[in-house]
Formats: sequence, C-alpha cells, structure tokens
Amino acid sequence: MKYFIGITPPDNYKEKIVAFRDRWSSNRLNDVVEPHITVKAQGGLTVDLHWLESVRQTCSLMPSFQLSLSEPGSFGSDVTFLSVETSNVIELHRNLVKAISPSQELLDLYFEMDKYHPHLTLGQTYWGLNEIEIEEMKLLTIKELAPFPTFDVNYVRVYKEVELNKYVPFEDIQLGTEKEK
Repeated sequence: MKYFIGITPPDNYKEKIVAFRDRWSSNRLNDVVEPHITVKAQGGLTVDLHWLESVRQTCSLMPSFQLSLSEPGSFGSDVTFLSVETSNVIELHRNLVKAISPSQELLDLYFEMDKYHPHLTLGQTYWGLNEIEIEEMKLLTIKELAPFPTFDVNYVRVYKEVELNKYVPFEDIQLGTEKEK
C-alpha cells in the first residue's frame, strides 16, 4: 500500500480536466487518480502511517497560498501536463520532504527536492497514450482548458493506493492552522 500527497484544483476545473483526459480512449490516467499536483511522492510514506503526524504539523505551519495553472508543457514525448506557477508549492514540497526524511535513493527515484517540477499531468505513455496522442493533447490543451485558473490552496490531500495503480483520497490536511504568535 502506497501513499502520496497532492493539491487538487477546484472541482469545476477538475471535472473539465477529467472530461479532457477522457477524449482519448487509451488514456487510463482517470482510472488511476483524480487530477492533482503532487507535492510529496510515495518515498517514505509508509504503511505504518508514522509520517502522518509530521505531515499534519508541517502543513499547520504553512499558510494558505495561491496557485496558478498555466501553459502546457511536457517531459520529452512521454508526458504532457499543465504548468504550475507559484514558489509556495516548492516550499511546501521541500518542507514535507524534510519532515519525512526519505533516503537519497527514494529522493532520486521520485524526482524530489532539486529534481521536483510541480505540474498537473494530463496524459502519459505509461498510462496508455502514444507519443502522437501526447503531442495532440498538448496542442489541444490551450484551446480546451484555457483560461487556466488561479486558486487558493487551503489544504493538501493524502492519497492511498487501494489496489495496484488505483489511488483514492485518504485525508485532507488543512494548511496554516497554527497561527504565529
């Protein structure tokens, strides 16, 4: 059983992304997990849940912030995504990684810390699309998903793998519950 932590876009935009992803019948990403921006990947988030209190504490100290989705991007010809504009996501990512303290091997495996690039995945070859469909999706993103929203991030969502490659919401953790004195 694996876990990861993400930020979800507003429900109305999330539904728009789901419908957009579904236009490609080979795209299995909606079967895996709802649209989200990963802020802490699976590394170090173990079944014993000892890390969960550290995550709650870290989030309580991080104030809410605004996040903007923007222009599509890609990782080579394998992944297309919406870009994320805000340094707060990177700060939150770094704070969560420090709180969890995964091994360097896990940091490398999950592209964390200096390798972290916040994004919202629209499609990838691993989940069924071919390289031509990836490019087509990237080109249609501007027409179909713009204008890209800016929204308040008030919580993060912990996701739990309930079966192989199927993640569901496990717990929402509010940001900024500890006020500075």
